[in-house]
Amino acid sequence: MSADHVTDIAGLLARVRDGDAAAREALFPLVYAELEAIARAYLRGPELSIEPRELVHELYLRLCGGALDVHDQHHFYAVAALAMRQILADRARRRRTAKRSRGPADPVVLAGLAGARTVDVIAVDDALRRLEALSPRQARVVELRSLLGMSAMQTAHALGVSERTVREEWRTARAWLVRELAW
Repeated sequence: MSADHVTDIAGLLARVRDGDAAAREALFPLVYAELEAIARAYLRGPELSIEPRELVHELYLRLCGGALDVHDQHHFYAVAALAMRQILADRARRRRTAKRSRGPADPVVLAGLAGARTVDVIAVDDALRRLEALSPRQARVVELRSLLGMSAMQTAHALGVSERTVREEWRTARAWLVRELAW
């Protein structure tokens, strides 16, 4: 991503925060490729009920419907990643309810916990919601590091904390999540 591209995104995000609808419309073409890469990271498993582009389009509809209060592009991508997880979990819950089934939902790949594992998106969402109740930052660290594959430095920047904080939170959250998912 070029410096000009990052500057364009930062400027548009500032205008979006101020309520500029034209800036919101101009933002998504600039970030579409990165959002699609995030969606592909979530959807690495087999037998998916949604394609990455479809997930990005659903994300777009969700983000266009409300306030978008982000301070930079890293924070924007972190917010987008959280919204994607929620979209996937909501879709899986609706499908499960419609089928009156307890079968597996769409799988997501969790990396960096105890090796890369494919896990039911509902189980991941439920575990991350429990973790979020205990430590919202640890839940964000898991999402960014494990689901999206961000480095400690990228995660620190997205969350506005130090790399050391990310490493400590990651170590604690990883141990908690491995226990919660019974690995």
